Amino acid sequence: MGCKIIFAPQAIADLAEAVRYIAEDDPEAAVRVGNALIDRVAILENFPLLGSPYPKRPGIRRLVSRPYVIYYRPRVEEGCVDILRYWHGARREPEI
Repeated sequence: MGCKIIFAPQAIADLAEAVRYIAEDDPEAAVRVGNALIDRVAILENFPLLGSPYPKRPGIRRLVSRPYVIYYRPRVEEGCVDILRYWHGARREPEI
């Protein structure tokens, strides 16, 4: 059995903000991008250590879904992965 994916409130807010921003110009693209970002983390259910370590915060990893970076915390012993932030790669790194 894979890890359970848990979305932090901030990750949900980040995702909603990205989708709203894209929807201003292209609502269909916004839906595609939003779904792709949600679908991208599904791989973490079976491969929670897939992303690269985030050197600024021990225990945090990054998974790229261009142009976004997904920050997450794998808790393999507990059988879950916390999705912490969805962040556009052109922006400065987020506070985690």
